[in-house]
Amino acid sequence: MTALPSWLPPMAIVNPWTSETFDMLYRIFEQDFKLTQLTYEGCTVWFFPDTDQGKEVIFWHLTHREDKQTGRRLPDLRRSEKLPWIRKMIENPDKPEVLAWDYLESDRTTKTYVWLEDHDFLIIMKKYRDGRRRLITSYHVEYPHKRRKLTKKYADRIK
Repeated sequence: MTALPSWLPPMAIVNPWTSETFDMLYRIFEQDFKLTQLTYEGCTVWFFPDTDQGKEVIFWHLTHREDKQTGRRLPDLRRSEKLPWIRKMIENPDKPEVLAWDYLESDRTTKTYVWLEDHDFLIIMKKYRDGRRRLITSYHVEYPHKRRKLTKKYADRIK
């Protein structure tokens, strides 16, 4: 793995996971996504304001993963530690360490992928016709088949 780019903030310390960890992550979320407007290539990035358990649903998608057995969302340490990276990656898609592209999905929606490939971290947004993006999720890319799938999507990206 290569060194972290100097333009990225440090990862959040999430291990061990405590109630203070949760509060710290939500403060990062508020600062990076609620208190200031985020843009991607000059266009607004937004998220649905819907809440669950008093927090925005997107917050849960950026810090938790769904347990396939129970359907419950559980803290994901790999996602959570990289929460401070999301804003900087979205704001800096032109950095050499970032692969950023639009891809036409099989359901005819266009998704924007922002991938810090050398550090296995991915952000996905839905692109709208006016250029705005809706933040959908982010996650740590764990498996080789996921990397291969992303590499193929990058090769087949919208030019």
